[in-house]
Amino acid sequence: MNFEYFIAKRLIKGKEHKSSISTPIIKIAISAIAIGMIMMLITIATGVGLQRKIREKVAAFNGHILITSFDNNSSVESFIPITKNQDFYPELPDVDGIVHMQGVATKMGLIKTESDFDGVVVKGVGTDYQWDYFKEYLVDGRIPDFEGKLNSEILLSTHIANRLGLTIGDKAITYFLKKNATSNSEPYIRAFEIVGLYNSGFQEFDEKYLFADIRHVIKMNKWKADEVGNFEVFIDDFDKIDQKGQEIYESIPSTLDSQTITLKYATIFEWLKLFDLNIVGIIGIIILVAGINMITALLVLILEKTPMIGILKALGSSDWSIRKMFLYNASYLILIGLFWGNLIGIGLLFIQYHYGVVGLNPETYYVTTAPVYIDIGYILLLNLGTMLLCLFMLLLPSYIISKISPTKSIRFQ
Repeated sequence: MNFEYFIAKRLIKGKEHKSSISTPIIKIAISAIAIGMIMMLITIATGVGLQRKIREKVAAFNGHILITSFDNNSSVESFIPITKNQDFYPELPDVDGIVHMQGVATKMGLIKTESDFDGVVVKGVGTDYQWDYFKEYLVDGRIPDFEGKLNSEILLSTHIANRLGLTIGDKAITYFLKKNATSNSEPYIRAFEIVGLYNSGFQEFDEKYLFADIRHVIKMNKWKADEVGNFEVFIDDFDKIDQKGQEIYESIPSTLDSQTITLKYATIFEWLKLFDLNIVGIIGIIILVAGINMITALLVLILEKTPMIGILKALGSSDWSIRKMFLYNASYLILIGLFWGNLIGIGLLFIQYHYGVVGLNPETYYVTTAPVYIDIGYILLLNLGTMLLCLFMLLLPSYIISKISPTKSIRFQ
């Protein structure tokens, strides 16, 4: 640390600074940095959190990639069965990154009570079904047990249960049309027992899906015991979903098709992509506002210390060395703002993460509370980016120092 920098540091941050006219400007600049960091942390954490949570919910009901018969891929109900005796099941050795694969089948039905009725899609699942993706949505009761003999246990959504006045332990009398049924055909009737209630907050799924033993669907459709409606595939990296979908398509028989959930629910995922643009736009505006506040503070500080700048120049200090002194001081002020911004922002995010204080309308956002995603990587990157961009914006106004004349500035004092 040279002599000029020592003098500048004492003058800029010394006791006289407390009574200077720049003090309120500097406080405003620090507050702008802190508030900006709080808003950026909340924007990224909630934006990314909402994206991840919605992706998880769609995948919990469908897997990441669906393998179907070409005759079934646009239908809610599974009409054409697929045998489980495939080279790609239960593992696909030609494609890396596959976590799990499971066979399922769907059939449309009608639940009828004494006073009401409601249409449902019965999703038949077997022993290979991965309930780990679904357990967090279980709000009452337990997961059905399909390990042993065929039973009537089902998992029903709270949305359907509340609409029909059903609860744990009740019988859900469900009617199914027979294949190639005529007007005189009697429907299939199943008296399912409700053993669990789930609530994913994704109303598009909650209002129609009921989980039952796949053997019920197989029996009603008169399929073979080793046949399913389609396969659901889970991968370990969602960012590679399009690539893995293409690899799976090339690895399965030509009679089958693969479809990613980003294509099946294109509207939802296109909406989620807009979040990235919104996040970038909000962060850009916040950093610009914070930078302008810091520019104002720096200019006020330079004008206030004009006599000191003249003295340092008279002592032989270069313009760049004096500019660095003010930039160092600006860095110190930015760091103070970042510290308080991170402290308050991360604190608010942890409160939301653990207590879900802020709620959302599930009909619009597919979740009941605002989800947050906290990652040390993006927090560090956000702080570093804010620091560098603000300093870069301060380079130009600091150039005014080179225009200050020592004789005029000392006389100005």
